[in-house]
Amino acid sequence: MKIVIGSDHAGYHLKGAIIDVVKELGHEIVDVGTDSPDSVDYADFGLQAAEMVANKEADRGIVICGTGIGMSISANKVKGIRCALVHDLFTAKATREHNDTNVLAMGERVIGPGLAQEIAKTWLTTEFEGGRHERRIMKVMNYEDGTYHV
Repeated sequence: MKIVIGSDHAGYHLKGAIIDVVKELGHEIVDVGTDSPDSVDYADFGLQAAEMVANKEADRGIVICGTGIGMSISANKVKGIRCALVHDLFTAKATREHNDTNVLAMGERVIGPGLAQEIAKTWLTTEFEGGRHERRIMKVMNYEDGTYHV
């Protein structure tokens, strides 16, 4: 798979650890920045990574900031993106199995590199279950398109 990764300054160091594990799994990496710990705006990198996934320029995306919150909010503004903020292994697995997430958000100030690498591995290797979960995802996606109303 081709994985796009982006971070702001607060996720810069964790991004390197995630790039290592993604490459170990045999995936191609596209790093959209940032390239230093100097202060930047998370939205610039979260939106760019999410756009690449939405436009099928990457299969999935990983975004990292201090908490993961800003990145997940940014990514989820892009049509077609299902980004989950994850800080544990159970959620990493469930968000792929049940929600077919295509972008993973994490927070460098919340978790360490070892756990973050395990989360990325779990998220990248877990398949979507489909079935009843597909119907639920389609409702959300159709709401985004304006074809489903609650």
